Amino acid sequence: MKSAPLFVVNCGMSHTDFVPMEKMGEVVQNALDALEYANGDAKTTRWGAERAKNGHPKPFNLKLIEIGNENGGPRYNERYKLIYDAIKKNYPDVTTIADLWGGLPTSAPVETIDEHYYFDPGFFQREANRYDRYDRKGPKIYVGEYAVTQGCGLGNLIAGLGEACFITGMERNADVVAMASYAPLFVNSSDRAWNPDAIVFDSLRSYGTPSYWVQQMFSVNRGDVVLSSSLVTPVAPNNGEVKALGGGVGVGTWRTDAEYSDVKIDGQLVALTPAAGKWEKTAGGGLRQTELGEDRRAYGGDRKAPGDYALTLRARKLAGEEGFLVMFRVQNDSDWYWWNIGGWGNTRHAIEHSASGGKNSIAAAENQKIETGRWYDIKVECQGEKIRCYLDGKLIHDATVPPPPAALHAVVTKEEKSGDVLVKLVNMGAKAQSVRLNLAGVGNLTSKGEALILTGGDPLAENSFDAPLRVAPVKQALSGVSPDFIWKAPAWSASILRLKTSPRISHISPPLRRRPSSASEEGTMGASKFPIEER
Repeated sequence: MKSAPLFVVNCGMSHTDFVPMEKMGEVVQNALDALEYANGDAKTTRWGAERAKNGHPKPFNLKLIEIGNENGGPRYNERYKLIYDAIKKNYPDVTTIADLWGGLPTSAPVETIDEHYYFDPGFFQREANRYDRYDRKGPKIYVGEYAVTQGCGLGNLIAGLGEACFITGMERNADVVAMASYAPLFVNSSDRAWNPDAIVFDSLRSYGTPSYWVQQMFSVNRGDVVLSSSLVTPVAPNNGEVKALGGGVGVGTWRTDAEYSDVKIDGQLVALTPAAGKWEKTAGGGLRQTELGEDRRAYGGDRKAPGDYALTLRARKLAGEEGFLVMFRVQNDSDWYWWNIGGWGNTRHAIEHSASGGKNSIAAAENQKIETGRWYDIKVECQGEKIRCYLDGKLIHDATVPPPPAALHAVVTKEEKSGDVLVKLVNMGAKAQSVRLNLAGVGNLTSKGEALILTGGDPLAENSFDAPLRVAPVKQALSGVSPDFIWKAPAWSASILRLKTSPRISHISPPLRRRPSSASEEGTMGASKFPIEER
């Protein structure tokens, strides 16, 4: 397959259990044995000889190894160091990958971190610029699992386009995003344990979902060099949507035993109704959640009520790993805001927003924790686009709800051997977008090229056994290509423009950042061959 192997070793933890530290020696040895099996000499090492006996005398040259999967917190921190130190002592050339659940490990160096994202299309559209702001001196990123899993039907077009937006950001920041892998790959149509997947099959047939085609399109049109580029798009109006948003309130816990009392909206007591978890009424008229499970909630207030309000309450942690979940602007079980106090293993506070079940962070305060046994006074003010959160009278967050994400997302790369310039444009809008491409800096463009377009008209369109190519990329010849030309990106589409260059050396100009010259030209894109650091 011409692929480099990456192996994940058991770190002595699962999602719910762990190996005691005094028994971790066997876990560490298992990791070292796995490396010896992959890389050890067939004649001089025990596990290398075993590999040869099993039919593969040549070493696998394993250079990437992940310590655990979706683990985190203090227990992971101490186990991570044991395995990291052992690997580096015996195999210093192997690159390790750490889990990010519960914060970055601090017990040993971190070379690469594994991030997983399973959300709705809007999350990936909003987070397309996530790595533009990433610290270039931090560890490398491996997006080990990502997929649209809400609002995706059985694998629809809008899911694939949301992922395509995110890929443009990963590719644009390939200096820090070292690797990425869509998950999962296969699903049997008669045994659908996860939804969706890239490839659907039964006993006789198979087809790719739109998400598969996005992966396929981007994988064979990667380019070798990321060209510095800019994309100027109109700012979408808010239309008063946030200002009109009111909604209900709620409280919750995550692996924590906590008590809540005096829950009020604008000074008026609110009755809470348990929705998930083991809730008990307290003598003071409050509620206590005693089950140390995840995502336990109780709701109150009018979910249909519009307008601004102030939510106040008192809370006390009695046991467990984290702090409090204070919910506001609750529309339904999938659309809400909450203030996560003492989350991520009791290491930070954050305001999070869930839209169609996909959660993203609006504001965060690091190195924060909640003490067990003491009462806290909590206040959340919702005023239009502003959210202010207070803990014991101290302002922790003064946040602004972000504007709607841009419809257009793009990345520009170049193939060194062919000289082809690859312009990738994703349009998440319901209307076609006329984009002026200013490409004065990419070299000597020829007048012809090729477009590869994935669209289906309907964002909810899906493929099936009977219509396996309903949503699939289509090639289209391009003519009239110049350093300044218009490309009309279809509604709900991902387009890859392959533009040809001649070998003649031309003057390299800086990128043009002109605004659209008419109302029909809704976006402007420029690219120039400068190092990515000069972006």
